[in-house]
Amino acid sequence: MFIEQPPAIFRWIFRDAVCRKNSSEKVVYLTFDDGPCAKTTPHILDVLDTFNIKATFFCVGENVLRTPDLFAEIKQRGHAVGNHTMCHANGFKYTTDEYIRLVDEADTLIKSPFFRPPYGRIKPAQYKQLKKRYRFVMWDVITRDYNANLKPEKIVAIVKRYVRNGSVIVFHDSIKAQKNVFAALPQAIEYLQKEGYRFELIK
Repeated sequence: MFIEQPPAIFRWIFRDAVCRKNSSEKVVYLTFDDGPCAKTTPHILDVLDTFNIKATFFCVGENVLRTPDLFAEIKQRGHAVGNHTMCHANGFKYTTDEYIRLVDEADTLIKSPFFRPPYGRIKPAQYKQLKKRYRFVMWDVITRDYNANLKPEKIVAIVKRYVRNGSVIVFHDSIKAQKNVFAALPQAIEYLQKEGYRFELIK
């Protein structure tokens, strides 16, 4: 549970961030990290179109440079985008100035008010500076679809167990998540819809 649904201390540290919204309503917010990726993002976009769902994609600047047309397609299909640094940077490994530079460099390409630190790893000084200019979007449920040791059935089980009213849910449109997200995403959406949840964009 520590991984799938962050503990209270995580939410206290990021108390100015969006982790969960609308706890009184059956609303959830789908998000995808680490793209755009030519081998995964197009399929995910098609799945979302099939269910008429919009999501927020937290994009890595280097991937935007590699696939600018795909980044444009995400937005053209009505989805929102967010900043995930220029190179999927682990904030613990950078000085504050270095890390902010990587975020701002990505912002020149992504141009979004939303930011999510890769791995959720960010130093207090980095967080303090960046939250002045970006709206942090963390998560209430992380599906662990990136874990190759897990089967898609486990990913769906995580969704079933931990999603609740207002959950911000994290999937990944990356190569390492491909097997799990392709199989689990439609099943997870179908389950949530049957449970009466509606899907909204983070605003």
